[in-house]
Amino acid sequence: MLRSLGQRPVTGSGEDPRVAELRTAVSRLRRELAAHPREFPDRSIAEDELAALAAMVADGTPEIPRLRRSLLLIAGSIGSVSALRGGLSEVRAAVDMFGPPPLGRPGSAPVH
Repeated sequence: MLRSLGQRPVTGSGEDPRVAELRTAVSRLRRELAAHPREFPDRSIAEDELAALAAMVADGTPEIPRLRRSLLLIAGSIGSVSALRGGLSEVRAAVDMFGPPPLGRPGSAPVH
């Protein structure tokens, strides 16, 4: 069966699996950040944006532009902390499941 772009099957609970994946990735990165022993200048920004992402997925229908903005802020604030790179990659992959950023728009630059 063919599906249109952007349509995803729902899980048995009726939840969009993209939302479930994002919830899991955000939760993991929040735990990793909380357990990270070193302070760094933008840690509070990462914590705030992860909390915002958690709230968005709790509602079940996150706004894609807001997801991308949060991802960029998180990546900018913890991108140099190598211990958190795996969790950040998972969050990015989960956000990307909602579709690629529009070309030539803010937030369209890749996050590494």
